[in-house]
Amino acid sequence: MQYLNKFLEFVEFTGNSILYVLKLLLALLKNIFSSLFIRSKKVPKEYQDKHKKPRLFTFFVFIKDTIISVIFWIFRLIKDIVLFPKKIFTFLFLRKSFLSGILFAIFFIFLPITIIRWFKELPSPESLVIEANKKSTVILDRNGKLMYEIYVDKNYHPVDFEEIPEYVKNATLAVEDDKFYSHFGIRFDSVIRAIKNNLSKENGLQGGSTITQQLVKNVLLTPERTFSRKIKEAVLAVLVEARYSKKDIFEMYLNNIPYGGTAWGVQTASKKYFNKDVWELSLAEASLLAGLPTAPTSYSPATDLETAKSRQRFVLDRMLNLGYINKEEFNKAISEELVFADTDGYIRAPHFVDYIRKDLEKRYGRRYVEFGGLTVTTTLDLDIQDKVQSIVTEEVNKNSYLGFSNGASVVMDVKNAEVLAYVGSIDYFKEGWGAYDVVTAMRQPGSSIKPVTYGLALSGSFTPASIIDDSPVTYKFKGSKDYTPVNYDGQYHGKVTLRQALANSYNVPAVKVANVVGVDNIVLKGREMGLTNWEVDGSYGLSITLGGKEVRLLDHTNVYATLARQGVYKEPEVYISIKDSNGYDIYENENTKKTVLSPEVSYLLWDILSDQNARLPAFGVNNFLSIPGHKIAVKTGTTNNIKDNWTLGYTPSYVVGVWVGNNDGTPMRQGLASGLTGAAPIWNKIMTEMLKDKPNELYERPANVFVKKDDRCGISEIFIKGTVIPSSLCPEKEKEKEKEKEDDKDGGKNEKNR
Repeated sequence: MQYLNKFLEFVEFTGNSILYVLKLLLALLKNIFSSLFIRSKKVPKEYQDKHKKPRLFTFFVFIKDTIISVIFWIFRLIKDIVLFPKKIFTFLFLRKSFLSGILFAIFFIFLPITIIRWFKELPSPESLVIEANKKSTVILDRNGKLMYEIYVDKNYHPVDFEEIPEYVKNATLAVEDDKFYSHFGIRFDSVIRAIKNNLSKENGLQGGSTITQQLVKNVLLTPERTFSRKIKEAVLAVLVEARYSKKDIFEMYLNNIPYGGTAWGVQTASKKYFNKDVWELSLAEASLLAGLPTAPTSYSPATDLETAKSRQRFVLDRMLNLGYINKEEFNKAISEELVFADTDGYIRAPHFVDYIRKDLEKRYGRRYVEFGGLTVTTTLDLDIQDKVQSIVTEEVNKNSYLGFSNGASVVMDVKNAEVLAYVGSIDYFKEGWGAYDVVTAMRQPGSSIKPVTYGLALSGSFTPASIIDDSPVTYKFKGSKDYTPVNYDGQYHGKVTLRQALANSYNVPAVKVANVVGVDNIVLKGREMGLTNWEVDGSYGLSITLGGKEVRLLDHTNVYATLARQGVYKEPEVYISIKDSNGYDIYENENTKKTVLSPEVSYLLWDILSDQNARLPAFGVNNFLSIPGHKIAVKTGTTNNIKDNWTLGYTPSYVVGVWVGNNDGTPMRQGLASGLTGAAPIWNKIMTEMLKDKPNELYERPANVFVKKDDRCGISEIFIKGTVIPSSLCPEKEKEKEKEKEDDKDGGKNEKNR
């Protein structure tokens, strides 16, 4: 009797399982027919709108109940096997029920479990919206010109359904799924036609997939061509049709279908093939794009224009036959000459784009940058960028005989610290080393760093008229080698003023000044002015004033921008705005600024660095450090081993920094020692371009700065009120006084000897 009860319970369970499966299938069919009925043209529109999203809640409830029943029966079966193994064995084998038990287990236990597990493995239709709304991040210049789009392997640019012209939609329907608005996700006639065609191998392979199936395949499933994947595709298509409206499905499809290469979505394809927005497409262009998704490579105009045009005609034929266009529109589209855009990989200002991408990922995370659909408007001006890039490349190639193979430049707007041009090398795509970004590389600045030392000195007891003895000197330090600085020309120039020492870039006076103001103080001042990598850690010696510590071209240019802002430091700015996919600005410009040099000291430095007469002994009359009609502060720099050569200069509006050299640090020819045959010509051309048709700009002299003129020799100098003012500015008079003193001393000694 006990075994009979067990058997009856088993039968009851299997019967219930069958009923659950049948109910599940009936619920699914009910939704399908409901969908068909609702979309029928005979049903009033208001009823269609009200019921256009039939629910499948009952469907999922049955799945849940079935799973619970299966689990419950398995546990009871295990319990009986463990507690009554002998009886179970007798029941199955002695009563000749073993085979029937296996059949029951296969059809009513394992099969339902397999079906349920299969359904659970299906992606949720709810995730379709999330996956279909991934967007590429675009990087623009300050005028809205596209520089680059960031995406992983699919370049998305979704647009609203209303922005897509009707003939674009109709062209797609005509060639892909003309019964889209009447089916429930799958079309059996298309499947049969595709099977027949594939077996006969006519017209190539055909998939027979509806627009809904293609959307599911491209967004939710893998591209594998297996029977299992096709079944999943069909089931998901039905579920998606039940969950979303036809408009939503078609919109997601047009934004997520592949058009060749990394172009996904009709807007991205429009940009790629015609450099137009989708709403600007003509019928001829729309019909060509509509023919691509079936076989993007084969039908691409870049691959075979004749095949692409043949496919376009097929699309237009379909549109004509279906009544989407008339004969006149057909003929006009056929005869229209198509103008294609360059379909190569698109990137402008590549070194700058790389810099921006790394910064965005640091700010917002890599995934948000790749899929978040950000619109990044940068400070770069592509018109200026292209000119600067051309100048750098042309000049480096022209002067390569001097021993350098690469160059870099940064142009900044002084007022807002905005980067206008960013050239990281002569050619980003040059094989081997072109992508190496010198703008952010660590390089020794040579004498171009001296304004930091002199800025600190002028903030203390020094004036432009302070006398510095340019004579041999050796510094001894415990535990390290003696340090003996030398001038670039190998000579000593005697007693010179600070103005002369800085304007002519004499090394020995600079080291003597550095010894007075202190190395650590120079490091601190350099960091305040923009050298972000400088730290007070005791690793610097007096050679820091001659460029012994590396800097980045971007930071170094900003040091000169600090001088150009009359001592106000600002962090280099590369963004105007960063907007999310909904158009909200998520970037906050902190615009931090700090006064690190007084306006008076900044004015003194500008006056010295722009003094063409003061630098005549070292640089001569005809050089690349002056531009006719403009007063410009400029400084060169060359390392002792001639590995790095710099020129940096500024006006109240612009600052330009230039570097030339070799990426691997190979020394250049000795002829570059003066700095006038390396970076200077490039700097001159760029600054000339920036100042074209612009008036000469001069700084207004601060109220605390005055001019003293010595009438005995006609020499003038500027001073800050409160500093030590020499009694004479005439070097000849000073030399005569010194000679008289020496003569007096000698006379006294002779008198004493006598």
